[in-house]
Amino acid sequence: MKENKPIIKYIQDFLDYLEIEQGLSNNSQKNYHRFLNKFFKWLENNNLPHLKPYELNTDIVSKYRLFLARHTNPKTKKTLKKSTQNLYLIALRSLLSFFLEKNITSLPPDKIKLAKDKSDSEVKFLTLEQIEKLLDAPNTKNITGLRDKAILETLFSTGLRVAELVSFNRDQLKIKKNTKDLEIATTGKGEKIRTVYFSERSVDTLKKYLNERKDMDEALFINYSRSAQRLRQSRRLTVKSIDDIVKKYVKIAGLPTIITPHSIRHSFATDLLSQGADLRLVQEFLGHKNISTTQIYTHVTNKNLRDAHKRLHSGRKINKKNY
Repeated sequence: MKENKPIIKYIQDFLDYLEIEQGLSNNSQKNYHRFLNKFFKWLENNNLPHLKPYELNTDIVSKYRLFLARHTNPKTKKTLKKSTQNLYLIALRSLLSFFLEKNITSLPPDKIKLAKDKSDSEVKFLTLEQIEKLLDAPNTKNITGLRDKAILETLFSTGLRVAELVSFNRDQLKIKKNTKDLEIATTGKGEKIRTVYFSERSVDTLKKYLNERKDMDEALFINYSRSAQRLRQSRRLTVKSIDDIVKKYVKIAGLPTIITPHSIRHSFATDLLSQGADLRLVQEFLGHKNISTTQIYTHVTNKNLRDAHKRLHSGRKINKKNY
C-alpha cells in the first residue's frame, strides 16, 4: 500500500507502536525518536524533507550511512564509533519494520546493513582477579565510599542493567539483621519482570551503607554532593552518575579504561557460564527476551567445550603411530 505522507509524519504512529505493540519503555521510545531525528535532519539537509516511505531506496540509505561514517563530533573532533552508527541504523531499520507490519510500501528492513567492527562486537569483561581489585577499590571509611562499594558489589552480584539499578528504592530491600542473601523482583526492558539475587557479600555491604544513611530519600543510591543536598527533590543517582563512579574505580584499580558498568554485567554472565551454568539459565538471570542476545557469551561456552574435549575425548589419547 502506497501512502503519500512523508516519512517524518509517521514518527508518532511509530512511537505508539513501540509502546503498545513492542512494549518498550518511555526511555527506549525517546532514544528511537532521537536516533531517527538525525535521519530526518539529514533528509532536510539533502532536500528530501518530504520523502515518502515508498521513495526510500538503497541509494539514499547508502548516502546516509556514508554521512554517519564521516560525521564528526564537534566537541571531540572524532568520528562516530561503529557501534554508535549502528544505533542510528537500527532505529531506521525498526521504522521500516513498522512500515512492513502496517503494509506501508517501503524498503525492506533487511536492506539496512549494520556497520561491522570486530572491536565493537567483542564482549568486554573482567577476570575474577580484576573484579576483586575493582570491588576493593572504594574507601569505605565514609558514606560515599560505602555507597560506591555497594553499587559495585550489587552490579556484580545481580547482573543488573544500570537503568534497573538506579530505579531501586530503599523499601524494596527487606534486609533484616540476620539476612545473609537476598532476592527481589525488578522490571527490565520491555516491562519484563525477573528475580535478581544478591550475594552474602553484597548484602553485607548494603547493610553497612544503609546503616549510615541519615536522610529520608526513597532512592537506594543517592548523590552526596553539596549541591544535590541543597535541592529539595530526590537525590537519586542517574545512569551517567553510575557510569562516572565505575570509571573512577576502574582507574583507581588500574584496570583497562574500556571497562564500563555494562562490562560488569558481562563479567557476571561470564562468571556464571565459566562455573557451568546453562545458557538458558543465564538468559533468565540477565532478563534477555531472546536467547540469541545471550549467545554473545558463547566465547565462554566454546572454551569450556574445547577444554572438555581435550580432557575427555579418547581420540586425543590414541597412539598416532597406529595410523
